[in-house]
Amino acid sequence: MTPQRVTLITLGVADMARSRAFYAALGWKMHPESQEAVTFYQANGFAVGLFGVEDLAADQGRAGAALGTRATTLAQNFATEAEVDAAYARAVQAGATALKAPQTVFWGGYSGYFADPDGHVWELAMNPFWPLNDDGSLTLPDAD
Repeated sequence: MTPQRVTLITLGVADMARSRAFYAALGWKMHPESQEAVTFYQANGFAVGLFGVEDLAADQGRAGAALGTRATTLAQNFATEAEVDAAYARAVQAGATALKAPQTVFWGGYSGYFADPDGHVWELAMNPFWPLNDDGSLTLPDAD
């Protein structure tokens, strides 16, 4: 088993119902194993979880800690700039905070940023150097 992998990303949320509604508005489907206190979404090869922020801090052994987003960004890559624009518009319509509208960026791609209702930052990007697999997953190209 490779050590270079991620199987679950858990986001601390202040209001589970609000976060569920936000991700549902993005088209995410809640996994049936979700419970009142935790929500799961199946992604490409891993899962995303939502967990109450206070409960998450306690589970980490840091009860009462103020958990923040720090400099973390979650990202979704798309095949075209139009797909990025559509996903960004959908997120803003669902209640996301617009951080940077999608635009051509210095590295040769196209990207924008939004924050979910708990401040978790998402990048939506089209990278012409990283083609996506048919299922939308990403396999980094081999270096030449």
